[in-house]
Order: sequence, then C-alpha cells, then structure tokens
Amino acid sequence: MASTNRSTADPPRRTLVSFDEWAGDKQFATTLARGLELLRCFTPEHPVQGNTDLARRTGLPKATVSRLTYTLVNLGYLSSNAQFGKFQLAPAVVSLGYPLLAAFKVRQLIRPAIREFSNITGGSVSLGVRDRLNIVYVETSRSSSVFSSHLSDIGMSHPIIATAIGRAYLAACGTSERKQLLNQIRLKTPQLWERHSRAALKSVELFTKLGFVTSYRPLRPEAQAVAVPFRLSSYQDIVVMNCVLHVSQLRPNQLEEDIGPRLVSVVQGLNLV
Repeated sequence: MASTNRSTADPPRRTLVSFDEWAGDKQFATTLARGLELLRCFTPEHPVQGNTDLARRTGLPKATVSRLTYTLVNLGYLSSNAQFGKFQLAPAVVSLGYPLLAAFKVRQLIRPAIREFSNITGGSVSLGVRDRLNIVYVETSRSSSVFSSHLSDIGMSHPIIATAIGRAYLAACGTSERKQLLNQIRLKTPQLWERHSRAALKSVELFTKLGFVTSYRPLRPEAQAVAVPFRLSSYQDIVVMNCVLHVSQLRPNQLEEDIGPRLVSVVQGLNLV
C-alpha cells in the first residue's frame, strides 16, 4: 500500500495500514485482501463513497481502487450511482454475513435474557465477539428509550481498547494472549493506545475484583457502559455481554453497585459457560 503519510484532515483509516506482515507469503492473495479491505471502508458514518474517498482511506492508488470497485459492483457487493460516481454496500454483503450469524446458535439461546435485561435497565444490551482489534456486535436488544435506539445494532464495531465491551474481552484473555493483543493495538492504533490504554489496563486490573468492566464516556459523552465476558464450550473465542445506558438514566455509582453485579448474575445464570 502507499505511504501512511496524509493530511490530518483525512478520515481515519478503516483498513489495515499495510500487508507487510505477509510479505513474501506466496499463499497470501493481496488483490483479494485489498478488495475485502475496501468493503470495510463503508461504515454507518460513511455509507456512500467514491473512488477518491476510498483511495484516501485505504492508501491505495486511485486506479487500483477503480478496478476493485468495478469488480465488486459486477459481483453484487457494491451498488453504484452513475450520476454521482459513488458506491455503497449491496445486498450480497448481507448474504455473506448471514451464515455466520445463523451458525452462532448462542444468539438465539441468550436472546430472551438480553431482551429482559434491556427492558429492566432501559439500556441497550448486546453480545460482541472479536474482529481484529475491534469488537463487533452479533446480537443486540434495545429498550424503548429514544437514546438506546441510537446506540447499537448487529454488525456495529468498536475498538477493543476504548470500550467496556472490548476491555472485558481483554480481561478474559490469558496473560500471553492479552500481552500480544495489547502490543498489536499499541503498534497499529497508536492514537487510540495513547488516549485509552491507561483506563483499559486499569479496567483489566479491577476485573479480578469486580467480575465486570465499566467505562465512562470513552467514545460518546452521553454513554456509560458495563460488560461481562464469558466463554462457550461450542465457541473457542471469548463472548462479551454489555449494557449501555445514558448518563441521565444512572445515579452515582449505579454501574458498580447495581448494573454490573446484576449483569454478572445474568451471565452466570445462562448455563452456557
């Protein structure tokens, strides 16, 4: 990929900075990787983008981006607006993700507990799993609160280091696994590391005592969250359940004294660990 030097006005990269770690690996298909990374550039904040936008976000030459978008449109993964020269994700992307969600049976098993907890607390309750250096939601339930309706949805992704759900994942990792993951975060997302590492490491430390992780306004000034990790015998990785609430819904210390312990009880009562 092209050099990472860019104007501070450029949007943050959604994709990998480079594929250097696979340099010399003859089994690694760089063109395929670039196409997949291009799809990751489309986010709720940037759902429609042109070749120039995508070239800036990926660091790829515009000619390369143009070939990739042309191919992805023809395969049904992108749709195009000829008048404006822009692209957005197309239904084939949903078709790719559905088999994963359908096979993740724990979603159906835990859904009633998630729904009940969201109704009781008035918050947004979700299940998340790791996607590289992020946690992606695979199930969510929101109360009728106006605030919670804007908080989460299946497929949303948040940085591990900056969120309660991500820090709970870190807390559940083994020591060597956590060290390796933290090192990746430090090297690949230095700005996030500088801003959030101290709070994240403190959360991991407190998890041993509390059994849950909290965060206060790390990404959204109006949001507070609590999260509890667990493992499933049928799923090798760590799964995390979180609850996000508006600051106006909470009294002082309610996350630590009430919501957190109750979420721990919910997870322990699932009989899935």
